[in-house]
Amino acid sequence: NEKNGRNIRNVTERRKLGFFSCGTGNPIDDCWRCDPNWQKNRKRLADCGIGFGRNAIGGRDGRFYVVTDPNDDDPVNPKPGTLRHAVIQEQPLWIVFKRDMVIKLKQELLVNSFKTIDGRGVNVHIANGACITIQYVTNVIVHGLHIHDCKPTGNAMVRSSPTHFGWRTMADGDAISIFGSSHVWVDHNSLSNCADGLVDAVMGSTAITISNNHLTHHNEVMLLGHSDSYTRDKQMQVTIAYNHFGEGLIQRMP
Repeated sequence: NEKNGRNIRNVTERRKLGFFSCGTGNPIDDCWRCDPNWQKNRKRLADCGIGFGRNAIGGRDGRFYVVTDPNDDDPVNPKPGTLRHAVIQEQPLWIVFKRDMVIKLKQELLVNSFKTIDGRGVNVHIANGACITIQYVTNVIVHGLHIHDCKPTGNAMVRSSPTHFGWRTMADGDAISIFGSSHVWVDHNSLSNCADGLVDAVMGSTAITISNNHLTHHNEVMLLGHSDSYTRDKQMQVTIAYNHFGEGLIQRMP
């Protein structure tokens, strides 16, 4: 009968869909995950953004930097092979991790422009110390990290580039703090239980996408603009998409 015929056709069409694509309906994931060899073409991710932060290319045009050392012994003179040494460099870098690791940062991780931190394929935690600050820079992608239990730090010297270090006042203990920055994409991270915000975008930050993140166990989840009287935030453009606002959240969503 016609109804059964239609049902069989529908099932066949769905099966074909499954055969020809891995289509989940999530345009970000469908863009790179459908390639079974994505690990050989990691930089494809930079072309998969959506929303206001879609033009963030991170370290697409640079070389790969492999983090081999989880330590953060000296925030002023970081050792080669550490995450801090990677993120402060001036040139574009696509930063990956040699193995699973837990990184306890002594002070804020000050990320320089044109960097991708790519945790795909390994289990990387930034936890129980300082966390990530994206300040007065552009083109940063943070993907695939577990960031949790961030603590206030500061009143210390911290290096922000190979040629500059300076005094940092107290940081709030955000998981990811975006301050006066643009073209930033925060995707597929697990964020929880930090001292202040999970993702805060303030001081004229714009062209940001926050997508596919799993957020749990936290009070003040997101802050987009810090003050009604700060007029530069009138131009702020942020896309929030496909995030999972999970258990134990209280406010600012967003």
